[in-house]
Amino acid sequence: MKKWIFAAAVIILVIVGANSFFVLEEGESALVQRFGRIQAVYMREFTEEVRAQLNEDDASLSLHEGTGIKFKVPFIDNVVTYSAKLIMYDPPPNEVITSDKRKLFFDNCAQWRIENPFRFYTAYNNMDTAKDRIDAVMYSRMNERVGKMLSHDLITDRELSGAMLDELSAAVSADFVQQGISVPDIRIKRTDLPVENYESIYNNMNTERERIAMQHRSEGEEESLKIRSETDREAITITSQAQRDAEIVRGEGDSEAARIYNEAYGGNPEFFEFYNLLETYRDTVGGSATLVIPLDSPFAKYLLGVPPADSEPLDN
Repeated sequence: MKKWIFAAAVIILVIVGANSFFVLEEGESALVQRFGRIQAVYMREFTEEVRAQLNEDDASLSLHEGTGIKFKVPFIDNVVTYSAKLIMYDPPPNEVITSDKRKLFFDNCAQWRIENPFRFYTAYNNMDTAKDRIDAVMYSRMNERVGKMLSHDLITDRELSGAMLDELSAAVSADFVQQGISVPDIRIKRTDLPVENYESIYNNMNTERERIAMQHRSEGEEESLKIRSETDREAITITSQAQRDAEIVRGEGDSEAARIYNEAYGGNPEFFEFYNLLETYRDTVGGSATLVIPLDSPFAKYLLGVPPADSEPLDN
């Protein structure tokens, strides 16, 4: 009989001990509920914002940081755990209407996180209800923003659509602050057009590309004309300077040649007279030309060996 009592006591102690603690894993948060009321909140780390929210919501809450083994009152305390990691939400594609009244089908996804488990439990208690609410708010906010944008801008301008999604994430997160949820990232996986919109969108895109091409050609022609004008002006300037320098050098050369010629002529006038006659002979005598030269002409002095009338007779 004593053995049975001892065995029963051991079993009861094991059961009580097993219900006296729980393990908080990395990436988890937990609430300890006693008689239907939340007594404590367990998180790996509390941010200043979350701590302030919890103190504001219920100052009597017991806040515990860190993971591992946590103790509770057996059979009385109930533990509710939530994931503190990013949760992927991939809703079905939705139809939106742009400012130019075009229908688009967005296949988007979102990542959300439970930032404040106490507020999340108070607002939704379960994940399915939270996902439905996130889907409704996200679709409403997206419709609001897409309704201010043109369809071809939304499809072709990645920077513009990226800025729109960032604004959308911030707006949706602000909507869920009181529910303890943040939505840090919303992305569009694919954008589809109704078949009737294809031709219209294509024509708009084609017109825009033609406008951009025409603008680029105009700018290119303007730049080309500017470069040609500058080049022509530089060429004229360089040519003028070269001609001026050439005239200066030519004038200096002629002046120097005249000086040298005058100095040489002054040193031996008879030799230069003889040299000039030889140059004249070379230019005039020869070919089929017929020359009529007076015998008393200086031109005949060396060509015919006849001295001019005003010169002395040639030595034999």
